[in-house]
Amino acid sequence: MAKTKPTTIAEYIASKPKEAQKHLRELHSILKAVAPKAKQAIKWGNPVYEENRILFAFSAFRSHVNFYPAYASLAPFEKELEKYKTGKNSLQLPYDKPIPKALVKKIAIHRAKDVRENDAHWM
Repeated sequence: MAKTKPTTIAEYIASKPKEAQKHLRELHSILKAVAPKAKQAIKWGNPVYEENRILFAFSAFRSHVNFYPAYASLAPFEKELEKYKTGKNSLQLPYDKPIPKALVKKIAIHRAKDVRENDAHWM
């Protein structure tokens, strides 16, 4: 029987390995609190939050979760992000370390504000 693709964030989280689920639930909780009115969807196979534009997304990998708030929202936190692995538009959160909840929340708030006030683009 073929696997069905997740259509909700809850289905996405449930479809991932146990070691990923805790981080995914925590990240989902943080982002939901920052943007409670945002539309939640699955795009490109990943959970996203939208308010006219994509605010942020996340995805699970073998040993980490990626949080995608867009480059412009990571740049102001460059100093705080020095001890984390980042990509152009992402923050990598390994399963063997706790999620830096306060930092993720600050970045998410910055991104949401930038989209709401400046119509900031995604990626």
